[in-house]
Amino acid sequence: MSETIRFTLNGKPVALETEADRTLLWVLRTDLELTGTKYGCGAGICGSCTVVVDGRAVRACQANLEFVRGKEVMTIEGLARDGSLHPLQQAFHEHGGYQCGYCTSGMIMNAYGLLLENPRPTREQIVENMERNFCRCGAHKRIVEAIEEASHE
Repeated sequence: MSETIRFTLNGKPVALETEADRTLLWVLRTDLELTGTKYGCGAGICGSCTVVVDGRAVRACQANLEFVRGKEVMTIEGLARDGSLHPLQQAFHEHGGYQCGYCTSGMIMNAYGLLLENPRPTREQIVENMERNFCRCGAHKRIVEAIEEASHE
């Protein structure tokens, strides 16, 4: 049954007439045309679809619209401001914290959620937090270095 679902997306109010049980991932990608959030495994395991909801990293493939009703959702498209990369995005760029780039938006959003909760994490905390996001290219060392740098800004 269709209903109006309201939430804030990247700082702007959104109202959608749709079913509340639809996954956030597919609404972002199809209805709202924000394709930075990637489909990876569809089971909440790989982290490619990570977004931040009310300051916490969430797997968009596992979150439905009812879950985000009235909340603030941030996607990779919402991090840059006024044409400038977010410090975390800049650090990923400078450290080569990507190779093919498919997992990068999920990695950045998971790291962003970590830095919101803990602005100065230790290397061990970064590694522990990021181990749930998979990078098949093996850029983990550079990803950790990028997050460390961003946490010192």
